[in-house]
Amino acid sequence: MRHIKSPDPLKFDDTQPSVFLAGSIEQGSADDWQSLIVSALRNADITILNPRREAWDASWPQDIEFAPFREQVEWELEAQERAHLIAFYFSPTTRSPITLLELGLAAGRRRSVVCCPKGFWRKGNVDLVCERYGIARVATLSELAEYILNFRGTLTA
Repeated sequence: MRHIKSPDPLKFDDTQPSVFLAGSIEQGSADDWQSLIVSALRNADITILNPRREAWDASWPQDIEFAPFREQVEWELEAQERAHLIAFYFSPTTRSPITLLELGLAAGRRRSVVCCPKGFWRKGNVDLVCERYGIARVATLSELAEYILNFRGTLTA
């Protein structure tokens, strides 16, 4: 497994399996679910693209002119465009507006899988988008990791 975290350079072989971990971060206040997925995939031959930034500062302005913010968003957009699979997680304890935006960008255009447990405030919307655009859904983080492992063989473009 290769694990690339933002803002590290996205230097990886695009012909090898890769997954972008899209989901609840809430400027660092959400549980670190990405670590659970990374741990579950530790023996897999896959590149994990993880947007959870160690040195994120929630006080940073969300402004296109603020270099660290711009760097983060551009890193995430490029990583999603290059990933073979986008794995979404919507934590029931968050609102996750950026994850909702990312799902909208991916719907119908990118290979995706969604984990949206009961209790997420817009679960109905997420489920309907998944149903309409044929996006696979799983119920738990364990199932999300399992889906990624089983999907690996079909990740190549």
